[in-house]
Amino acid sequence: MYKILNKIHSSADVHALTTDELEILCVELRKAIMDNVSKTGGHLASNLGAVEITAAIHRVYDTSRDRLVFDVGHQCYAHKMISGRLDRFDSLRKFEGISGFPKPRESIDDACISGHASNSISNALGMARARTLKGEDYDVVALIGDGALSGGLAYEGLSDCGDSGEPIVIILNDNEMSIDRNVGGLARMLASQRVKNSYILFKKFYRRYVSRCRILYRGLHKIKEWVKDIFLPDNMFEKMGFYYLGPIDGHDMKTLVRTLRYARELRVPTIVHVVTVKGKGYEPAEIAPEKYHGVGPFDIGRGVEDGEKESFSTVFGSELCSLAENDPHIVGITAAMVGGTGMNGFASKYPKRFYDVGIAEGHAVSMAAGMAKQGMKPVFAVYSSFLQRSYDMLLHDVGIDRLPVVLGVDRSGLVGADGETHQGVYGTGYLCQIPGMAVYAPASYSELRSMLDEAIAFDGPAAVCYPRGEEGEYKEDNSGSDECIIKEGSDITLVCYGIMVNEALAAARLFSEKGVSAAVIKLSRLDKADYPLVYASAAKTGKIIIAEESARRGSMGTRLLAGLLRNRISVDYGCGVDLGNGIVEHGTVKELRRKYGIDAEAIVSIGMEWIENEKSKA
Repeated sequence: MYKILNKIHSSADVHALTTDELEILCVELRKAIMDNVSKTGGHLASNLGAVEITAAIHRVYDTSRDRLVFDVGHQCYAHKMISGRLDRFDSLRKFEGISGFPKPRESIDDACISGHASNSISNALGMARARTLKGEDYDVVALIGDGALSGGLAYEGLSDCGDSGEPIVIILNDNEMSIDRNVGGLARMLASQRVKNSYILFKKFYRRYVSRCRILYRGLHKIKEWVKDIFLPDNMFEKMGFYYLGPIDGHDMKTLVRTLRYARELRVPTIVHVVTVKGKGYEPAEIAPEKYHGVGPFDIGRGVEDGEKESFSTVFGSELCSLAENDPHIVGITAAMVGGTGMNGFASKYPKRFYDVGIAEGHAVSMAAGMAKQGMKPVFAVYSSFLQRSYDMLLHDVGIDRLPVVLGVDRSGLVGADGETHQGVYGTGYLCQIPGMAVYAPASYSELRSMLDEAIAFDGPAAVCYPRGEEGEYKEDNSGSDECIIKEGSDITLVCYGIMVNEALAAARLFSEKGVSAAVIKLSRLDKADYPLVYASAAKTGKIIIAEESARRGSMGTRLLAGLLRNRISVDYGCGVDLGNGIVEHGTVKELRRKYGIDAEAIVSIGMEWIENEKSKA
């Protein structure tokens, strides 16, 4: 199917290609990405834009030995294909298939897990320092996008890395903005000269021979710096201690390879500034890269169809718009996830009250705290797995002062195909630890609307935690109480919250078919110390199962079972049905619920085992 790509299984195979074959490889990589993502879904625009960079890295380095650290990592598809996983790409993001992010357990070519932004420079510097301390010989490269560079951790890494003197290359993939705009024709000309072959050859000669005469070298260096100060604007990276190369065309293979080879030979902290086009090679993605950032399966000829299904995210955004219409103190905040969190409408309708802070969740929480302190009502819409980065700010800036900051915690629970780095299964544990925070868990769109209203009116911090995607069969609104019985029963008690109410109700029906009467209690607030309805039902039935899409530590199951013990309520059988203490991989939500034993069938299996055990003892 592919003339060149089918023969590529490692960096060594890329090293053996001719220049013309390398160009063909890029064409085939782009086609392979399109062919596969159109069938499986995944991250498209970012991967199409990073094809030449990836091929050039494999041309210059050997990723089985050298360490390539991706930032975010959703642009790793070409890398995975080159490093021997092309034949498995039809399983991309599928259950037990290959991950959409770098994953060391898949291949030695994946240096580290990489699913969140802004950590690549710190991670790469750690690898470089370990190499130096152990006296080993390999290169370290970090590939970071301009979006990830909006995160504060990236600057912590840059500050230390530039000062370290470690041989390390950081490739800045600039696909939306220029970090340092050169002003004037002469400045642009001087910048472009630095990546020309003639300049690089001269620079190698200069460093090798002129540097032997220290007096001459220092004199010429002062003249060079004087010329730069006159004609080139200040370059942030050079001020931080990096040797800066660029900007260069990220789709010009010859220039990329030549520049990366030179950067590797410098043996100092080096920035290679590369300008690329998101969605390169597929016109619809070039025109609307955000639309093609993360896609489901689609027809390449027709492209991704317009129109957004109603989801918890869109309902959240719509309700926030409605509330803001009557309350000028409400402001919306997001961290580079306007569309993903359903905030498009708010941003359009209230542009002066909307703040996209970039990939800076910690800053977003601290800024929200400052706004709340001064009388505003900030609402921060954020993915659960990304909010993890703000834990200290939640505790220190919001929790201690009990400030009325509202969190719209999207993607709470299982998210599916994005896998380990994006599963929102820790929120129950860490949000309930914040002093005074109300934690709401809507199970339907109507409950989400009601709970958001209540959260904004709450005198203190509040988090509204809702799942990815659409509501299920449960569409009622029982948000008026912290806990409610949505189905009476006398033989076993099922406790749930959020989207898991649908599995609990399905389990109750299966129990009924087996002649067992199951009570279903839904929790609306997760931050309470005690739950009297749960305790009373458990005491009546003698059996309790708490089902949730949560890690075990800090789960409601752990807390409710402890509450029964604390209140001296005896039950014959009790357990929490959760995701355990391990890491939850990628797959559909249905597949993951089945694997981890939290779906309706698993709940019934546990309950029936208890009942049969009772019968055998009678």
